[in-house]
Amino acid sequence: MPKMGESIAEGTIINWLINEGDAFEEGDIILEVATDKVDNEVPAPASGILVKTLFKAKDVVPVGEVMAILEVSDEVKSPEKDNVIRSNNQESQKKKKVSKKSKPVQPITSSASNSFSVNNTNTFFSPLIISIAKEQHISFDELARIPATGKESRLRKSDLFQYIEEGRPYKFAQPVIKDPTVYRIPQLTFEKGKGKIVEMDRMRQMIADHMVYSKHTSPHVTAYVEADLTNMVKWRSANKVAFQEKYGERLTFTPLFVEAVAKAVKDFPNINASVDGNNIIVKEAINIGMATALPSGNLIVPVVKNADSKDLKALASNVNELARKAKENKLSGDDIKGSTFTISNVGTFGSVMGTPIINQPEVAILALGIIKKRPEVIETEKGDEIAIRSMMYLSLSFDHRVVDGFLGGSFVRKVADYFEQFDVNRNI
Repeated sequence: MPKMGESIAEGTIINWLINEGDAFEEGDIILEVATDKVDNEVPAPASGILVKTLFKAKDVVPVGEVMAILEVSDEVKSPEKDNVIRSNNQESQKKKKVSKKSKPVQPITSSASNSFSVNNTNTFFSPLIISIAKEQHISFDELARIPATGKESRLRKSDLFQYIEEGRPYKFAQPVIKDPTVYRIPQLTFEKGKGKIVEMDRMRQMIADHMVYSKHTSPHVTAYVEADLTNMVKWRSANKVAFQEKYGERLTFTPLFVEAVAKAVKDFPNINASVDGNNIIVKEAINIGMATALPSGNLIVPVVKNADSKDLKALASNVNELARKAKENKLSGDDIKGSTFTISNVGTFGSVMGTPIINQPEVAILALGIIKKRPEVIETEKGDEIAIRSMMYLSLSFDHRVVDGFLGGSFVRKVADYFEQFDVNRNI
């Protein structure tokens, strides 16, 4: 399983395009793999024959795990030679010999296929147990609570299935703790109710896992400010037609937002970071992810790369292209990887504000509420007056492990300042 993006640890096999015994040429697509919400094609590294597949469609395979055994040849085999190749391959398998012109691909060892260890009584879990647990959404902590009957207290497949049939009685169980001040999760049974059952699709399951992981990993804190976008709204209304005529691109608010956020990130670079154990990685590139809804209703985060180095024309072009690809389900793996900071325009759906969940492994995410006209008290030469202004709430969720209130509050305030200080006389 090749690595197909930053922080991607596994992929789901969608379909094998080559059958066992079939010949292929270098560059032919052998299979399709889904990773991090995007479908990818895996090309053949050389010409040869697919000897054996080790996983089937819908299997989840860790990066680096051996998915198939190939017999590669020094000579390119055309499709017309498939039948000859197949017969030669079958004969070679019967004789358990390898042709002089061919060599088997050596399996790649992967730590992901080794037993997983946890700090509990059940020390090791086999790959089969882990696979079943993933399908049933059973955590490693819960696995460690299941009574094991295998050798050396190993958890067997029969133990796991019996536990599932019993209704997972230890789902909310906590280790025995003598400290009476420690809170214990009660073992509650909830009435799920009756109704139409809709199975989560693959992307929804991935989103669910990602969100739960983020809340479990990062202690979320959210800071709020409001900004007066009157100048920005007036400028866009006055220039959007001319902008499209001049550059052939629609001028939405998104590139204006991305531009301001990129400036604020340059002012507070520590917000543009990720956590690696006890280390903080402050990213050099400023890549702004945009949380975007797909036609299915699922969310995806296409990325504007190097946003701080692009002018408004380039940002508008980039944003429009990514939005079009998302709408047509044509985003590639490169389009959604490398984000260092994410914005979510919840105002698109009419929300006044939101409390977004951090897009791991980042340390902060900014939600932008709806732009709404409100009567506000403003200072003028005549004194305080009430005027109709275009206002927006901004909310920044940040990882309190590495981002303190001063940094989080200062950053979101700086974004609001850039919104409010927008030059109404700016040329397109």
